[in-house]
Amino acid sequence: MIADEESKDAIVVDPSTNTKEIAETVESTGLKVIYIVNTHAHRDHTMGNGELKSRYAAKIVAYQNSPVTKDLGVEDGDIIRFGKIEASIMHTPGHSPDSICILIDDKVLTGDTLFVGECGRTDLSGGNSVDMYESLFARLMHLDDKVEVYPGHDYGIFPSSTIGKEKMTNYVLQPRSVQEFVEFMRTP
Repeated sequence: MIADEESKDAIVVDPSTNTKEIAETVESTGLKVIYIVNTHAHRDHTMGNGELKSRYAAKIVAYQNSPVTKDLGVEDGDIIRFGKIEASIMHTPGHSPDSICILIDDKVLTGDTLFVGECGRTDLSGGNSVDMYESLFARLMHLDDKVEVYPGHDYGIFPSSTIGKEKMTNYVLQPRSVQEFVEFMRTP
């Protein structure tokens, strides 16, 4: 969850099965959930959508071509505003065709595009290694090194990182051609 401290407007990103914890936080802090944003359509990210939408009358946001049942379809470069906060949408296909990352100031929520020390799989339905290469190397790695990375899963040694740390330590991000990356992603 991300919230504007002044207005108390908030967004929930990929609620999954955490609806009880989300509700406890919302009620204890007086937040107003305006949007539920899905970084992609996989069920482990969208399971809590219906419950939270019903509870808070929030709008579900997903990439325009996402199969997620949504109130607002977004495209690359769109801005979602809540309180004084602006969240910029980055379309980052590869793990799935509808994958997005959310850039807010010096933080990026990467869903399953980039993890700490890893990246999302491309061998699932709709995954594409060439798209993942472009999303990682032409999009995310062009962000400032100080930008903090918050992935959709806590698979790494640490729950978050920075673009700079990932460039230095993430074996997936070693310099490779597109073809080398595609071969690398095929290797078990």
